Amino acid sequence: MGGSATPSLCRASIELIMDDREPAAVMLPAFQSCGCFAVQIRRLPIADYIVNDELLVERKTLPDLIRSIIDGRLFHQARRLACAGRTAVLVLEGSFQDLHTEMRWEAIQGALVTVSLFFGVPVLWTRNPEDTTRVLAYAARQQTAIHTDALVRHGRRPRRKAALQSHILQGLPGVGPKRARQLIATFGTVEAVITANARSLVDVAGLGARTAERIREAVT
Repeated sequence: MGGSATPSLCRASIELIMDDREPAAVMLPAFQSCGCFAVQIRRLPIADYIVNDELLVERKTLPDLIRSIIDGRLFHQARRLACAGRTAVLVLEGSFQDLHTEMRWEAIQGALVTVSLFFGVPVLWTRNPEDTTRVLAYAARQQTAIHTDALVRHGRRPRRKAALQSHILQGLPGVGPKRARQLIATFGTVEAVITANARSLVDVAGLGARTAERIREAVT
C-alpha cells in the first residue's frame, strides 16, 4: 500500500463475516484492496456483515434503499438490528446521481429519521464499495480502542447498552424513561419486553392493562 491513511487502519486483521447474498464480485475486491479484513462468507440471519463478532452492518445502495422503503423491508430490518443486542449501523452507499426514483425526498428523509432516531440505528453514507470498506475498518479500530480504553474521552462515559435499551423501549406507547427502566429490570432484555404477553406487562409497576394492550398492538 502507498502512503495514504489506509495502513493506519490495518494494524491487525479484522474478522468480517459477509452474508452469501451480498454481491461478492463487487465487495470482495474492495475488502481485498483494503488489506485488513479476514473475510468469511456464509448465510447470516440478520445484517449483511458482522465485524469482529460485534458490529452488525446493513449495507444498502441507494436504489435498494428506495425498494426497501416501498416494500416495508427497511423498518423490519431496522427493528431486528435494534433488538439484536449488538452495535448496529445502516450504511448507505452511492451518490444522489444513483437515485432514479419518483419518491419524494421528504419520504426518504422521513424513513431515515425513523431508522436513526426511533429505532436507534445510526445511518452512515459512503460513496462506493471501497469507501464502505474504509469506514468499516475505521469503525472496527474505534470499537477496539473503546474496549481497551485506548480512546480518551473527557467526562463520564455513558452506559451505552442501557441507554440504547431505554431509547428503543421509549418508542412504545405509554413508555417513558422510568417505565423503560422498570421493563428492563423486570424482563432483562428488549427482546423479552417485545415478546411478553399483556398479562406479564401488567405486572410491571405502574403499567396498566390498556397500556399493556397498546404495547402488544404496536409490536404485533
